[in-house]
Order: sequence, then C-alpha cells, then structure tokens
Amino acid sequence: MKYSSEVEAMCPLVKGAYHGPAPIPQEGKWTQVKEIKDVSGLTHGIGWCAPQQGTCKLTLNVKEGVIQEALVETIGCSGMTHSAAMASEILVGKTILEALNTDLVCDAINTAMRELFLQIVYGRTQTAFSEDGLPIGAGLEDLGKGLRSQVGTTYATLKKGPRYLELAEGYITKVAVDKEGTIIGYKFVQLGRMMEMIANGTDANEALEKASGQYGRVDDADKLIDPRHE
Repeated sequence: MKYSSEVEAMCPLVKGAYHGPAPIPQEGKWTQVKEIKDVSGLTHGIGWCAPQQGTCKLTLNVKEGVIQEALVETIGCSGMTHSAAMASEILVGKTILEALNTDLVCDAINTAMRELFLQIVYGRTQTAFSEDGLPIGAGLEDLGKGLRSQVGTTYATLKKGPRYLELAEGYITKVAVDKEGTIIGYKFVQLGRMMEMIANGTDANEALEKASGQYGRVDDADKLIDPRHE
C-alpha cells in the first residue's frame, strides 16, 4: 500500500476504543455485521426500469449471506417475463453482494435487487424480529392457492367508464351493473385453482364451475356485461 510523503512524515497515534458496527436486528437476534456471511433475512422489494415501462417485485430468502430462495414477479413489459426466468436461475446460490453486482437481465429486476440489498444489510427485513427467520419455501407460500401472483388490472375511458379485468380474486368474467350503469359486483374465476383441478383429472367445464365465484351484489344486477367486449 502506498502512502504520500506527507502521511509518511506524520507520527503514529494510537486508535481509541473500537466498538464495531452498530448491531442490526435480523431473525430475532442483534447482529454486528462485519462480513456478508453475517447477513440473514427474508424480505420483499420492488424495482423499475429507466423508462418505467415495467416493474418487478422481488422476494429473497437469505441465509448466512447466500440467497437460498428467490421469487421474481414482473408486470408491464413482455420482455421482463423472460428476464425473470433467467434472474431466478442467476440469483440463487449467490451472496447478496454477488447478486448486487450481477446483470439480472432486466433493469427493473436489477433495481429491485439494489433496494433489497439495502433492506437486508440495514436490518429492515420482514423477518428482523422473527426467531430463526422463515424456512426456505416461505416465498412460494406468498403466492397462495394456485401459485399465482396477486394481480389487479382495471381499465377506464371517460366516454365508456371503468372495466374490471382481473382482481385479487381472479380473472373477471362478468361485471354486474345496476340500472344506472354503476358497477355493483363481478363474477370471477380463479385460474390457478382451475388449472390445478384440470391437472388432477377434473373435466375442464366442471373445473371452471368449481373455480368460479362472485363478489358484491351480483344477484341484484340489472345486467351482466363482458368487461373485455361490451
């Protein structure tokens, strides 16, 4: 290591007490993080690309500095789904520092990784005060039945008003409206649940019926409309 002549000419002084870094909360403990392997936690975060055409929600489960589980959810850009497929392969097995400095194919996913890195190393994880954190597989459980992301898609024009296309319950098949044309409910189908039943041998029409439901005052509707074509 090279020192300037000015520094070389200085007399040495003793360093005072060193207490190390401030401890951060992680998985029910207070940890002084000095190396990447000292970091553990599960957390979520979002990222966006420079033109803001799409966004990514990233969930990471980190144990002793290494990413053991990754859930990559994207919306808004067709290319992001392929990027997410590659990112899910790239992320697991890397330390969080490696992942931070890895091209994750899509800027939105890269940004999400940056935001999660900050949460994790500052002790702002979802499991900061959960003893021993969460087991590997906890990220998958976030998706719920049918293993589908929670998606909301609605559309509206000033001339024709709102259209509900997909909400937390599932794919909207019919929108219920009253005599004034106000939305008072909707019918939906839970696609993940329907596909699971079909995969287990249930007839497709029967599976569709079993996976269907309704919300609101559907029975009081003046009419039901197809939100995609009417």
